[in-house]
Amino acid sequence: MKFETHTHEIELRTNGKGTYEVSDAARDFLNDSRLVSGQMTLFVRHTSASLVIMENADREARTDLHAFFDHLVPEDLPFLVHTYEGPDDSPSHLRMALTRTSEVIPIHEGKLALGTWQGIFLFEHRRAPHTRKIMMSLVGTPDH
Repeated sequence: MKFETHTHEIELRTNGKGTYEVSDAARDFLNDSRLVSGQMTLFVRHTSASLVIMENADREARTDLHAFFDHLVPEDLPFLVHTYEGPDDSPSHLRMALTRTSEVIPIHEGKLALGTWQGIFLFEHRRAPHTRKIMMSLVGTPDH
């Protein structure tokens, strides 16, 4: 059995805090690879943003996620000292630590094995716009 690996980096410009879907970019990368079985790993190369698999059918689910994290890690906690880049500096790192910087998704019959309502999202934790880099790696068997 022949295994192949493929790696690709995407850049995503955010408009500040929120979730930004990257499912289509991941699917396009997989389709270009022609792999039919294996796994894809996505990794965000930042400490103030993360990756989440979240419902992509109803935007209100993500609105609730954003509100929950604003409640869980507010920007006005009086004991935070890492505020060099502003009041959202330390909270953005804490939010990242509570989520993930990578996701691994199986590849089955040439498709990402996501559930019906699942999407892959960059979760931006900073208020200001940023350019974020996400590495995508594929390991698997090709269609031969």
